[in-house]
Amino acid sequence: MNQDSIQDLLQGVQQGDCSVDQALHKLRHLPGQYIKDACIDHHRTLRTGIPEVIYGASKTSEQIINIARTFLEQHSLFLATRVKPEKAAHILKALPQLRYHQQAAMLSCNIPLIDPDHTRGTIVILCAGTSDIPIAEEARITAESLGNPVTTHYDAGVAGLHRLFKQQEAISRATVVIVVAGMEGALPSVVSGMCSCPVVAVPTSVGYGTSFGGIAALLGMLNSCAPGLAVVNIDNGFGAACHASAINRKNQPETLQDSSSTV
Repeated sequence: MNQDSIQDLLQGVQQGDCSVDQALHKLRHLPGQYIKDACIDHHRTLRTGIPEVIYGASKTSEQIINIARTFLEQHSLFLATRVKPEKAAHILKALPQLRYHQQAAMLSCNIPLIDPDHTRGTIVILCAGTSDIPIAEEARITAESLGNPVTTHYDAGVAGLHRLFKQQEAISRATVVIVVAGMEGALPSVVSGMCSCPVVAVPTSVGYGTSFGGIAALLGMLNSCAPGLAVVNIDNGFGAACHASAINRKNQPETLQDSSSTV
């Protein structure tokens, strides 16, 4: 449950559209719901603004199905990352209301409509090469699911700087830029020199032998001469999107005041 759904529920009680018992029934699994093999943190969105997301790579299809059902019962946003097509096909047979994003290897459901009033602007996602697109797509699906307007610009690496310069206007309008790159990982440093907004760098495992599965790109980004560049783990498009979303989210004003406070 998120802040809006809690507010709607409390307003329903206040207006008499929902009984106290009905409200308690809907809130019965806050903060956590224990099921076989997992404890679902339904309170996380209220605490952090980012819901619990399922890492699917090391979970069985049955475990993901059981976890997904708890989110669907609450009508909450459901996201699962790193789900291979074979596993996704089995899950979709049991839960056809889910959507599979094949390039991102993600499952989703109950993605909310984007509300511009809740964000500061647009997240721009750049990736260096076509081989980096799966990680960029993981970032896109995550960022959009968290309510952010997103634009993507792919295959804009430093091997052809003219491709990057074509995106300069979009970059200059961004509130946050996520830059996804493998090989030597140079693209985030260049982008950081083109804009004043925060840049989140994502090294990917794309590259030949001495890329060491993305370590070369990671070290290059960590040693960037561009000040203020934030770097997430190798292939972590999801983490980059969460960080960018936290930057892009407007702080919600306090709606309740302590009646006991005095001036």
